[in-house]
Amino acid sequence: MNSATATSPVSTAGMKFPKQIRYIVGNEACERFSYYGMRSILVMFMIQHLMLSEAKSGEVYHLFAAACYLFPLAGAFISDRYLGKYKTIMILSIVYCLGHGVLAVWESQMGLYVGLALIAMGSGGIKPCVSAHVGDQFDETNKALVNKVFDLFYFCINFGAFFSTLFIPYIWKAYGASWAFGIPGILMAIATYMFWVGRKYYVHVPPTGKGGSAGFMAVVTYSLMNMSKKKKGQSLLDVARDKYSEEEVEAAKAAAGIFKLFATVSVFWALFDQSGSSWVIQAEKMDLVVFGTKLQSSQIGALNPIMVMVLIPLFSFGVYPMVEKMGIKLTPLRKMSTGMILAAASFVICGVLQMAIDSGHSVSVAWQIIPYLIITVSEIMISITGLEFAYTQAPRSMKSTIMSFWLLTVFVGNLLVAYIDRITLFKMASPGYFMFFAALMLAVAFIFVLSATRYKVRDVIEKATGLGRPAGMVPEPAGG
Repeated sequence: MNSATATSPVSTAGMKFPKQIRYIVGNEACERFSYYGMRSILVMFMIQHLMLSEAKSGEVYHLFAAACYLFPLAGAFISDRYLGKYKTIMILSIVYCLGHGVLAVWESQMGLYVGLALIAMGSGGIKPCVSAHVGDQFDETNKALVNKVFDLFYFCINFGAFFSTLFIPYIWKAYGASWAFGIPGILMAIATYMFWVGRKYYVHVPPTGKGGSAGFMAVVTYSLMNMSKKKKGQSLLDVARDKYSEEEVEAAKAAAGIFKLFATVSVFWALFDQSGSSWVIQAEKMDLVVFGTKLQSSQIGALNPIMVMVLIPLFSFGVYPMVEKMGIKLTPLRKMSTGMILAAASFVICGVLQMAIDSGHSVSVAWQIIPYLIITVSEIMISITGLEFAYTQAPRSMKSTIMSFWLLTVFVGNLLVAYIDRITLFKMASPGYFMFFAALMLAVAFIFVLSATRYKVRDVIEKATGLGRPAGMVPEPAGG
């Protein structure tokens, strides 16, 4: 057994979070409320206020979501190389606030594009910095509390997502778009102020500069430029041994193996993030009266975060142990394969519901609980399991690279949906639309299973971490 995993858990009795944690966690709660509140009304705002088509609204929504998962690469680079986490977070938080302000006062198509671009830069840029910054506040004396602080982070994310998704659509219908976009902007301003207040108490890890070991892209680039040197029996990356050390090349090869598996996960995000686009459009065409109360179609997405908070402990302490007792070994790759099949099933159900709607039947929006439940289970089996699996497989020098790969799967998945919406292969939120994505997910699940059977599992839990969950690894609802 690896020595790092064999150590006894450290008691946290009597330990307290560092004083500065309250400012970072408070910032996270307000920022997530602002983000999910704004996003909850985005598609219906474009359709009903800006009079954009359903396909165009879906395309813009998914391009925005994609950008939110591309800018983290820039944010991490700027933070690590030049500004450090604190300055990066403060500067990009101001950009974030400006984006909300533009949406609130400039109610036009151009205002939409400018506002979303600023929010994507701000939200995406600070994403890898805030959770890593909270990890920096701990040292050897209290590192056992890191898991607990990320549990608190995770609670704040879901708490903010749940209440903002319920609250902001109501504000939009009652008071208009200015207030509906303005309130999230106010919350983001409060988040920025709260983070600034704690500045004197933070542990500031300085940027690393341009030094350090060779990264993944350096090894890959050199190998591609010197392909002619590849010898029989060598892999392509082995060519880089001419320039880089054995450790650097092996680390890059490990990252490449994980990347191959991750490539198929992009399709899962293409399905999952439609809870904010095609699923909202479908809900708008359903009977929105539930138990005598008329809901807004944008509010149904609140099902996901509340289900996540309930299902994670249920699966961790109930479902998974029960399946293991039945003699079925639940490896991470098996969980992810099952999750992909479930994601496809949720879209089949949406397709069936849409058939009933298109046939003229009055279908209660309560039926959407079923696909939401299934795709939330899928999220737990893919998102959380996949990220933890990747972290254990990556050498220490490549862990940030693996985090970047994971973010890129969300980016690529949303680009795929935006492209499908642009070429109007199917009418958005039609039976054919839902069935197409279900079939695509099943096909990719088959490819994933084949890739998983050929993947050689590693065990790279390093003594240097000593923690159950790595800093920066905070799973988020609805694509984060």
